[in-house]
Amino acid sequence: MFRWGQLLIGVLCMAMIANLQYGWTLFVNPISDKYGWSRAAIQIAFTIFVLTETWLVPVEGYLVDKFGPRPVVLGGGLLCGLGWVMNSYADSLTLLYVAAAVSGVGAGAVYGTCVGNALKWFPDRRGLAAGITAAGFGAGSALTILPITAMIKSSGYEDAFFYFGIGQGLIVMIAALALLDPNKVMKHMKTAATSLQQSRRDYAPTEVLRKPVFWVMYLMFVMVAAGGLMATAQLAPIAKDFKIADVPVSIMGLALPALTFAMAIDRVLNGLTRPFFGWVSDKIGREQTMFVAFAVEAACIYGLYQFGHNPLAFVLLTGLVFFAWGEIYSLFPSTCADTFGSKFAASNAGMLYTAKGTASLLVPLSSVLVTSSGTWETVFTVAAVMNAIAALMAWFVLRPMRRAFIERARQDAAVQQAKDGKSYAGAA
Repeated sequence: MFRWGQLLIGVLCMAMIANLQYGWTLFVNPISDKYGWSRAAIQIAFTIFVLTETWLVPVEGYLVDKFGPRPVVLGGGLLCGLGWVMNSYADSLTLLYVAAAVSGVGAGAVYGTCVGNALKWFPDRRGLAAGITAAGFGAGSALTILPITAMIKSSGYEDAFFYFGIGQGLIVMIAALALLDPNKVMKHMKTAATSLQQSRRDYAPTEVLRKPVFWVMYLMFVMVAAGGLMATAQLAPIAKDFKIADVPVSIMGLALPALTFAMAIDRVLNGLTRPFFGWVSDKIGREQTMFVAFAVEAACIYGLYQFGHNPLAFVLLTGLVFFAWGEIYSLFPSTCADTFGSKFAASNAGMLYTAKGTASLLVPLSSVLVTSSGTWETVFTVAAVMNAIAALMAWFVLRPMRRAFIERARQDAAVQQAKDGKSYAGAA
């Protein structure tokens, strides 16, 4: 039960930083209305946030592997709170971009640490553990969507940035004090065996970067993440352009404006999908699960363009888009740790996580495409095609490559063990 307690602390920290990404779309239109800045210019801040959140995670993962999780999460919580407070005062695009970078560094420190910890604490249930942890990030904003929306309408977006920033940052910093280093504790703990293919060797980050199988995972991550990030950042503008943002939708007796309803459901499903598909992948395999999830995502993204002008269809299809997308944050880290070992799991998963930053570069491009063409068709079609390609790559490319890689590692380990045994016998 001890490691489950550590996992839950990580979930709490993840929930507190979720709004930095998933609540951002609520602020885009109010900022634009106040200062007259274009959506594309404002969304550059989102891109900067995602880039700093992701591309620095390998460095933060190295610090976690070296010094443990507590100091990294403490610093991350401080930066997350500071970034949103800066947003509340940002009266220029430059200051908005600086605030995005500050909060991005903080969010990356928290995210990378908590996911890396989950992979280390649960080598026997990596998919489920990474999924539960990532669920905190995916669903963490669900309970605060309505309060943030209400505060923006009643007090302005500046107060929402200020007070939620301080509150979320403080909770992360307090929770960080209870985190322990799994590298020091796990050596004294026994875990159950797993039937999944896992490497018996721990690969250092410099070795991982030289392995083709890593770059195949990276490319797949970019393709799938791009569509989901576009939906995350552009959901409010999409609803506004479809002219259904404020149209009431009733499901099971609950009636809310379409955009508010969609965002609440999306956050819940985006959270549930991570442990669900993580658990499924622990049972049937990583690549098999990727194939199914990515294929469903491709169909739902294209369906959202075709039928999203209907308010009810918009709510339901965006929910399915997020359900079929969020699992990448459990499947890819667990696949990475299975392939390259536990010791450097935070650093290696952090390097793979930078693919999310690469994918974020396409978010402003989607705004430019819509502005120039006057329609979302190209954006949705490209996102659907990329998911379909990733689904096929999971089965026909990644699956055989990873099998061959792990088998070669097993053979190399056996040869090295035999050499060590002969050397020991000779010395004796």
